Amino acid sequence: MERLQKIIQRAGIASRRKAEDMITEGRVSVNGKIITELGSKANPGDDIRVDGEPIEIENKVYYVMNKPKNVVSTLDDPKGRPAIVDYFHIKQRVFPVGRLDFDTSGVLLLTNDGDFAHHMTHPKFEMEKEYHVKLTGLLRKDESKPIEYGLNTPDTTYQPATVSHVRYDKSKTHTYLDIVITEGQYHQIKRMFSEIGHEVVRLKRKRFGVVTIDGLSEGQYRRMKPHEVKQMWNLAKNGR
Repeated sequence: MERLQKIIQRAGIASRRKAEDMITEGRVSVNGKIITELGSKANPGDDIRVDGEPIEIENKVYYVMNKPKNVVSTLDDPKGRPAIVDYFHIKQRVFPVGRLDFDTSGVLLLTNDGDFAHHMTHPKFEMEKEYHVKLTGLLRKDESKPIEYGLNTPDTTYQPATVSHVRYDKSKTHTYLDIVITEGQYHQIKRMFSEIGHEVVRLKRKRFGVVTIDGLSEGQYRRMKPHEVKQMWNLAKNGR
C-alpha cells in the first residue's frame, strides 16, 4: 500500500502538498469512502477519486516552456487571465514546477512527477535559477553586495545570490544584469532589489538548473530530453 497523497501526486493531479489539501478538504474518496485523514494508504488499483473523478496513473513526462509575459503559470485563473494551459496541447495532465509571476517570462518546467517537482523547488536542494533583470536606476557594486552575501530584511532572510554582467543603458537610467538564486521565495528578486532601492522593470528566467529555452519562441514548449531529466536529478541529489 502507498500513501494516498503520493498516489494522487504520481497520477499528475497535483503536487504532494496540494494533494494533502485535497484530502483534508474531503475531496478524495477510496472505494466509495471519503478520506480526510493524512497518512491514509491505498493500493494504486483501488477506485480512487478526486472530486468524484477517477484518477489514472500516467507515464511520467517532463516539459519546458518559454512562458510569455502576462500569462499566469497556473492551470486556470479565477480572474480569467491567459494561463499556460491555453498554450499546452498534450494528453497528460501536468502542473508547473514552481511558478513564475504573471509579468515574468522565460523557463517554466511542467511535469506530472511530483517527486521531481519537489526536488526541483525545495530550497534544501539548492537548484540554480538564472534570471535576466532590468532595473530602474544605476546599480552600484556596493549596493549589490548585500544580495550577494545574503540579504536580511525585517520579513525574511535570502540565501546568497550571484550578480553578474551588470551594464547600463545608453540613457543611464536603467541597469541590466543577470542573477542566479537557489531558492524561490515569493516575489524574491523583485523584493530583494526593492530593498536596496531599485524597481524591477523586466524579469526573464533564462535557466532552471541545466534547462534553458534556447530555440523556443514565447509560448512554445518541448519535451525535456532524457539526459536533461537525469542531469536535473543529479543536481538535486549531488549538488552543484
